[in-house]
Amino acid sequence: MEQLDSVPGLPDTCAFLQPPAAAAAAATSMSGPDVETPSTIQICQIMQPDDANVAGNVHGGTILKMIEEAGAIIGTRHCNSQNGERCVAALARVQCTDFLSPMCIGEVANVSTEITYTSKHSVEVQVNVFSENIFTGTKKLTNKATLWYVPLSLKNVDKVLKVPPVVYSRQEQEEEGRKRYKDQKLERMETKWRNGDIVQPVLNPEPNTVSYSQSSLIHLVGPSDCTLHGFVHGGVTMKLMDKIAGIVAARHCKTNIITASMDTINFHDKIRKVTFTSNKSMEIKVLVDADPIEDSSQKRYWAASAFFTYVSLSQEGRSLPVPHLVPETEDKKKRFEEGKGRYLQMKAKQQGRAEPQP
Repeated sequence: MEQLDSVPGLPDTCAFLQPPAAAAAAATSMSGPDVETPSTIQICQIMQPDDANVAGNVHGGTILKMIEEAGAIIGTRHCNSQNGERCVAALARVQCTDFLSPMCIGEVANVSTEITYTSKHSVEVQVNVFSENIFTGTKKLTNKATLWYVPLSLKNVDKVLKVPPVVYSRQEQEEEGRKRYKDQKLERMETKWRNGDIVQPVLNPEPNTVSYSQSSLIHLVGPSDCTLHGFVHGGVTMKLMDKIAGIVAARHCKTNIITASMDTINFHDKIRKVTFTSNKSMEIKVLVDADPIEDSSQKRYWAASAFFTYVSLSQEGRSLPVPHLVPETEDKKKRFEEGKGRYLQMKAKQQGRAEPQP
């Protein structure tokens, strides 16, 4: 079965986007495979003070939320482009995302999305984000992201529907997309394990230790966080993850910090800690648990996990050294070495992309 995620209970841990009434009405009137649906969409939003930190840098979570909203819209539109059972595109995976340039208050975020591959049960959406200075017209690429969605029936959210095929302009596009699909599926299979980490509070921890900066965030999910089906939007989850990761980074550095990158998120606990620091960056691990407090018959379940990378900035916006992390236990030393390995791999990839192509 060519399904993106075959973990039992995927619908319980996915993120949903309910299409607007107008879009739903338009989807109802669509008829047959001849209907041509937009393969790209673009949304824009001016960044307000509420979207940024005290230094005026827009929160990474704000951008991630916009990316996911755009991806969910285009994914849901495409999956409802033919006659059949109505569905909603559920976020299942977000590939590693780099924050190439900071965005500031007053700039306009332009989010452009495109469907680049479809399998039998999944949709790949690629997103580019540009910041625009509306006074000068200057634009900068700030983010590139790849997201994967699965279509879930509106009548039965446990049911994964088939995805209408997309038309490729050249044969190579389909072959390249199939390779990306197989690669992400293999990576997803390798991460299907439950992380048993639990935050253990430490009294009077020493500065720069893991225990000193570790933090927990409890968020009561409200109607504005959810679709009409009562499921949390994937973008809301990512925004909360970036928020708590930012708190950890700020506690460790005590400076202005900005999101530099986010590792792959698979939507499948609840500890947040610094795992590794280099001279100029730090890695924070975030795990998310969902606790159904209104239903005692349901147990807490693992919802998502990711690694966020932050950099420390001066008041002038220049990069500052990051305090060296002190792992207190053998387990934390092991995590530090694992983080160092991920840092070196990411650095090698970035240098490879920066090299001029022949």
